[in-house]
Amino acid sequence: MYYPDELVEEVRARSDIVDVISSYVKLQKKGGTYFGLCPFHNEKTPSFSVTPGKQMYYCFGCGAGGNVITFLMEYENYTFREALEALADRAGIELPKGEESAEAKRQADLRARLLTVNKEAGRYFYYQLKGPNGGRAYEYLKGRGLSDETIKRFGLGYSNVYRDDLYRYLRKKGFPDELLKESGLVKIEERGAHDRFWNRAMFPIMDVNGKIIGFGGRVMGEGEPKYLNSPETRVFDKSRNLYGLNYARTARKPYLLLCEGYMDVISLHQAGFTNAVASLGTALTAGHANLLHRYTEQVVLTYDSDGAGVKAALRAIPILKEAGISAKVLNLKPYKDPDEFIKALGREAFEERIAQAKNSFFFETDVLYGQYDMNDPEQKTAFHNALAEKFLRFKERLERENYMEAAARKYLIDYESLKDLVNAMGGRSGLGGGAGRSRGQKEKREKPDGIRQSQKLLLTWLIEDARVYPALKGILSPKDFTEDLYRRAAGMVYEGLESGNLSPADILNHFINDEDEYKEVASLFHTSLSELTKEEQEKAFRETVGRVKRYSLEEQIRNVTDISLLQALMKEQAELSGLHISLN
Repeated sequence: MYYPDELVEEVRARSDIVDVISSYVKLQKKGGTYFGLCPFHNEKTPSFSVTPGKQMYYCFGCGAGGNVITFLMEYENYTFREALEALADRAGIELPKGEESAEAKRQADLRARLLTVNKEAGRYFYYQLKGPNGGRAYEYLKGRGLSDETIKRFGLGYSNVYRDDLYRYLRKKGFPDELLKESGLVKIEERGAHDRFWNRAMFPIMDVNGKIIGFGGRVMGEGEPKYLNSPETRVFDKSRNLYGLNYARTARKPYLLLCEGYMDVISLHQAGFTNAVASLGTALTAGHANLLHRYTEQVVLTYDSDGAGVKAALRAIPILKEAGISAKVLNLKPYKDPDEFIKALGREAFEERIAQAKNSFFFETDVLYGQYDMNDPEQKTAFHNALAEKFLRFKERLERENYMEAAARKYLIDYESLKDLVNAMGGRSGLGGGAGRSRGQKEKREKPDGIRQSQKLLLTWLIEDARVYPALKGILSPKDFTEDLYRRAAGMVYEGLESGNLSPADILNHFINDEDEYKEVASLFHTSLSELTKEEQEKAFRETVGRVKRYSLEEQIRNVTDISLLQALMKEQAELSGLHISLN
């Protein structure tokens, strides 16, 4: 559903950011700014700031920043619409409902009804576990070392041995056959209806907001399959949800533990490792990795130590890397899984293993090393070739060379020989420069990031310092910001300054649909010229404005086709050195 910009701004303006964030984070006032521990990364010294005047938040530790809407989106994992509706409800603003299409309304209603069915089923399973029929499942869970508190926290339950028990219960609650079939909890056929889950210990699967979207069941006694999950439904997509993430996302740890199964997650949480999650009976997908990346940049793989676990880790590592996540691999030997390890050696030993977790690249190369006989020259050479091929993954030359040096030490290989081998492979595969160039070769350099940084600084100063805009008038306009994102932001900043109504939080709303752009624009609002002396301010301002203007003119001259315009630009370029650029 679309909400007009004016309404979005009204909701934002009537939602005081300090009041909202204070309900999640303990804040202390220092001057005109509030500080607290960042809710988006683990820290001991407060670096999370909330500025009432700007209605913005920013963390100097991890770079998270935004306005009151984006805070709810980040913290609660809400969509833009969900965050806006929550704030509107809090502020007593009634949002229009008439613009939603009939089909969109039908889908939203269906989703809400399915969640209601799942919630009722979850209650029923939990009741059955504590009742006379649930003894076997209860003893199984207790036998796995789970406390009653943990059983309650995860909502664990039992599906009765009678195959239509849940169906009859839900029908009495007024749910129609069509909805029950859609939920995946019941199969309705010509011969009648029967439950999907029966005689199983039940594990409710929750989304990040704690709503039950599906179930997993472990059979009690003999039966196949041993573990059974809900089918895909309108509310359950197993490739885009992670078990335990509703708790792990608020664990305030710099990494997440990625496990294979429900019991591993539950056991780890009970032991105090509340940052553990697991994929839902399927191999890790790109959807899982992208979801993980919303909450962390580092994952420790705690897969089983058997052959299947090693293969799963090898499949997961490139998927995580593609999503921008750094991965490490935990060594659980001599135990099979985290549950066994903690029961045998305890929490502190598990913490030590996390600290010793192996870099994912060297986990891969160690597995590779184990496949060759290093006493056989032919196999040793084959290992060196296979190892060299792995270095071609690294796009950044410095990163590649650092890994090559470490690998040369680890596997007792001459570094120069390894580099030559990688270079040769890179040339054959058309990847160009390989691992390094000789001194005589020219290296093609990318455009320095200095211009981009200068444009960013100027935008920041424009917002922070009232002296900057008058000093820039007649020298720089938004079109001189050659970076597309900064040019768009500059247009809004100039317009706000010209009208005397600059609102950083409002500007940020225009970038809310693109996560990368939103973070970049949010970072503009938190650097000040006041950190420098007067002389340093003048020098920094003069050089930065000159650099941005000079580059803008060079770009225009390079692309101009009109002769008269070219002459005008060249004249402006010649006069640049004599231009008076000053804050005073």
